[in-house]
Amino acid sequence: MFESSQNEAILNRIKGGLIVSCQALADEPLYSSMIMGRMALAAKEGGACGIRANTPEDIAEIKKTVDLPIIGLTKCSKPKCSVYITPTMEEVDNLCAVGCEIIAMDATLRLRPDGSTINTLFPKILEKYSGQMFMADVATYEEGINAQRLGFDLVSTALSGYTGDTKNRQLPDFELMGRLAADLKIPVLAEGGIWSPDDLKKAMDQGVFACVVGTAITRPRDITRRFISALK
Repeated sequence: MFESSQNEAILNRIKGGLIVSCQALADEPLYSSMIMGRMALAAKEGGACGIRANTPEDIAEIKKTVDLPIIGLTKCSKPKCSVYITPTMEEVDNLCAVGCEIIAMDATLRLRPDGSTINTLFPKILEKYSGQMFMADVATYEEGINAQRLGFDLVSTALSGYTGDTKNRQLPDFELMGRLAADLKIPVLAEGGIWSPDDLKKAMDQGVFACVVGTAITRPRDITRRFISALK
């Protein structure tokens, strides 16, 4: 686990910068830990201050390639459960074992695979992993407030637009970014739907601590589809 001085140093490294999400799922052409490692290197050479990555396997490979702070998570689908970002203690255990500066978790109020909620699970995680930094991926203002109360170190707007009660939110959700940045005492990261440098600048203008961009940089299939749509 990290000491508080180390955690402060990590936060100082990402403050005001761009974190690049290097992820590819099993149904994507770039699905490969080796490819994600090279993607992370390209992001570092482009000026990224941190990497967001999925699965211990990808994270281990990325750590061979770059020395940037890593926001680690594990996406896993469970039957009849909509929570898929680091949903249980098992995923937290595996991420801690591989060594992530920050671990991201779904911190919405939805039920988790074992029927628990973030309010019942997270205190157990904090007790087990004192000193480890955790980031709450939220969809609403209320969830961000709740995450701070629970003891999360950071909050991200990553899930706005991806839950039942926010599916009609326009992305990027600048309003949510601004409200959370204004009212929380912990760092707020802007994430979700940031497609252009103008989007990135507007997100930073909301007063957030840092920004995360993924698809617009690291998913060429989706980028190509976006260009193709302009021809139709």
